[in-house]
Amino acid sequence: MNLFEHINTAQNRLDSYISNYFSLPLDTDETVKSATFYSINNGGKRLRPFLVYTVGKLLGAKEADLDVAAAAIECIHSYSLVHDDLPAMDDDDLRRGKPTCHIAYDEAQAILAGDALQTLAFEFLSEHEFSVPAKQQIKMINTLAVASGLQGMVGGQALDISATEKSITLAELERIHRLKTGALLNCAIKLGALCATDVESEIITALDIYGKNLGLAFQVQDDILDIEGDTAVLGKPQGSDLGNHKSTYPALLGLDGAKQKAHLLVEDALSALDTIPHNTDVLAELAKYIIERDH
Repeated sequence: MNLFEHINTAQNRLDSYISNYFSLPLDTDETVKSATFYSINNGGKRLRPFLVYTVGKLLGAKEADLDVAAAAIECIHSYSLVHDDLPAMDDDDLRRGKPTCHIAYDEAQAILAGDALQTLAFEFLSEHEFSVPAKQQIKMINTLAVASGLQGMVGGQALDISATEKSITLAELERIHRLKTGALLNCAIKLGALCATDVESEIITALDIYGKNLGLAFQVQDDILDIEGDTAVLGKPQGSDLGNHKSTYPALLGLDGAKQKAHLLVEDALSALDTIPHNTDVLAELAKYIIERDH
């Protein structure tokens, strides 16, 4: 299979898992249930779940365990997007070409849907009977919590807000995106590895280097697409970062400098994969795709 066939397979597995959960007769309000399902079932690339599946399969994890870990991290990612889109944050009306949750429903339902998705992630991870030892299951929960919170995504978002309409250094920008975007991408890789047993520490280290470079490359490309992309393809307004006066890699490095930065990050990610004694072709193709994508 090529990269996109692998991605589609992961998407289908995840979508099936999520749909099965929301088809249950949940004891809850139907509007918030609908808003929550709308928010996680909105046509995303499922990149983080794909990383969970790919790394886990590489290391011999069971697919049933990977389904749970993949669903958990997609819940966190989806919740963050719902809250990012709110008027108090980025105030976006479109997400992946569809009305954002607070537009399709209202602000209160969007806040509640985000809250529901965040807690659902830990419901999934804590109630499943994994094939790995319990200490690894606890580590999964802790890893996702740290990557999502003050020392991860939330902390990065706060730094991003505080940097709006300010001049910051390249190091400060990288710190923002290492937390805001990179922490959750790298967490997906860690969750995939934690679903497997007896993984050598050298492999974990190499995957960590790969993940950190991949996360930054993803953000650099996002900043480039905010300038060069097309709204119809991006699924959100082109130029929204510039309009919100955010610091970006092109703003600090110039457009050509940002593109060079993205390529160097991908090269470092590929070098890390070369040290892993498994077939990492799919992970390598993903790294290359990150800076070739148009949305």
